[in-house]
Amino acid sequence: MASSDRPAPTGPWDSAFEQLRKWDPGWAEICARMTTNPWTSGVLPRKFVELVGVGLNAACTNLNPEGTRRHIRAALDAGASREEILFVLKCASVMSIHSCSLGAPILLEEAKAAGKQPAPKAGAATPACDKMKAIGQWNAAWDPFYQLDPIWTDEFMATGAGIYGSGIMSAKETELLSIAFDASYTHMYAPGTRRHIHNALQAGAIVEEIMEVLKLCVVQGVQACNLGVPILAEELADLSVKSDDSRSTESN
Repeated sequence: MASSDRPAPTGPWDSAFEQLRKWDPGWAEICARMTTNPWTSGVLPRKFVELVGVGLNAACTNLNPEGTRRHIRAALDAGASREEILFVLKCASVMSIHSCSLGAPILLEEAKAAGKQPAPKAGAATPACDKMKAIGQWNAAWDPFYQLDPIWTDEFMATGAGIYGSGIMSAKETELLSIAFDASYTHMYAPGTRRHIHNALQAGAIVEEIMEVLKLCVVQGVQACNLGVPILAEELADLSVKSDDSRSTESN
């Protein structure tokens, strides 16, 4: 978008961009073209782009309140329903299971090396896990923490099943959203990224759609300017005031 066509600042990123444009207009315009590309390419619907933005900002790997609010507002403007946005927030909540996907196998390996084995957990009722295994939705990466705590694992799986079985989003959209969570630069969970790319392709996604999701993950990096540019401006202004006060004191 040309500078003369750019709307007046309406939010934190707009304000940060206007300041950035004053300091480095050339880089600011190049950055704006790159970061707005997923919105202008037309590969993904704008509503879904905004929903991915909600997920990336609200996820436990980011927790950016300003970005979350901005993308929720934009998603609503693009026609998203409360249920769709809530679906994204629920998905963002349960991605934290990767702490166990990563840590539980290591725990078992290190415990074995130390000669310390977990107590047997036989006999625990795990209906949610059993159902997922029966329908072929069980992930072998969950076996280690299922072994360590089957009851808690079943509670978690029941939580997740209630989300993904809701039908609020299509299988393709759910997989694309999951790619964004796992490939985000604050997470970079390779096993999940590969699994969800595979599933997205199986669900009918095209390569270009998956690439758009990856681009949205990269665009998230501009939050560094969204956060830092206003702080830098404030600190420079404060420093200028202190310098003026110091010169005034010296002159007196």
